[in-house]
Amino acid sequence: MKHIIALFLISFLGFRIFVFSLGSDPSRALEEAAIERYYTCIEIQQGDSLWSIADKYCNNSGMTVAEYVRELKNMNGLKEDIIHSGHYLTVMYSDLDQNP
Repeated sequence: MKHIIALFLISFLGFRIFVFSLGSDPSRALEEAAIERYYTCIEIQQGDSLWSIADKYCNNSGMTVAEYVRELKNMNGLKEDIIHSGHYLTVMYSDLDQNP
């Protein structure tokens, strides 16, 4: 009987830690998981910044602009926010967006 109670407590605590790690709104995490994400490359234009690109492409992504900028940097292996016109950048968009 002690083993069953211990297993229950461990399972319950593991579930609570998992929900806590999703953030304060577990329904948002489920919503984000349901979003189909696609990737494409764009050519960086004069005057573009990671923030302006994130503002354009983060719609329907379930992310804030700041979260999207972090994701852009991760996807493209960038350590800084500096990008250059003429270079290419991989961006993510959702299935709810019209043609990017």
